[in-house]
Amino acid sequence: MSGEAVGIIGGSGLYELEGLQNVREEKISTPFGEPSDSYIVGELAGRRMVFLPRHGRGHRILPAELNYRANIWGMKKLGVGRIISVAACGSMKEEIQPGHLVVPDQFIDLSKQRTTTFFGDGIVAHMVYADPICSQLADVVYEAGKAAGATMHKGGTYINMEGPQFSTRAESKVYRSWGAGVIGMTNAPEAKLAREAEICYATLALSTDYDCWHEAEEDVTIDAVLAVMRANIAKSKKVIAEAAKMLPEERTCACADALQGAIITDPKVIPEETKKCLELIISKYVK
Repeated sequence: MSGEAVGIIGGSGLYELEGLQNVREEKISTPFGEPSDSYIVGELAGRRMVFLPRHGRGHRILPAELNYRANIWGMKKLGVGRIISVAACGSMKEEIQPGHLVVPDQFIDLSKQRTTTFFGDGIVAHMVYADPICSQLADVVYEAGKAAGATMHKGGTYINMEGPQFSTRAESKVYRSWGAGVIGMTNAPEAKLAREAEICYATLALSTDYDCWHEAEEDVTIDAVLAVMRANIAKSKKVIAEAAKMLPEERTCACADALQGAIITDPKVIPEETKKCLELIISKYVK
């Protein structure tokens, strides 16, 4: 099957998409260590699909413990050109009710313990990142959500908190004052690394609760989150299936060449070991 694959990063269960054919597992070793789990590779609606359970099967890895570089590098290795990241999030807006789905277009990254670049060790790159989400992919995900019958919200800001604790009430009110749409713990580091790897990236945020800012609602509890999450998983499967049918074969956005001009280190001084480690990412620009 020709063409770039579509990657899905999400919770366990998403590899059980209805209609997924020729399913196999791929265990990938990377220069940055082990990904969260084996990748689930298959075909859906004529597209190659690559799934990765972000926190590992059984949900065993904290957000700050995730090996983001390995996860994205593995997607690149498997020929992924677009990533749809499915993530449970808290809502920061009254109109984004639990059970609604959101396709944000901005991030505020408040994480503190994540490695969010492939570069370093003798090579420097500065990426253009003003618009961190691929607008073309986001448009498809939004339309796919509507086609799947989900209540969709387009645009807005995703606050990436550190976690694993949920917000304090004071923090939640501050994020609200910033005009944020949703809050989660994982997507901003993924988006930064996907941009460096020249992979299109869009978030499908599953609203599970109102965090703790809403005076008329119960404070967030894990039981409440899981109950809504189970319903949202079914919706997200339908969205992914619709997106697989709607995505054009070729990418025409700027993501595929995002690294062009970003590497500012003289190739002659880049250590050979670093070149070898990053060959999958930089080979178009550094020989």
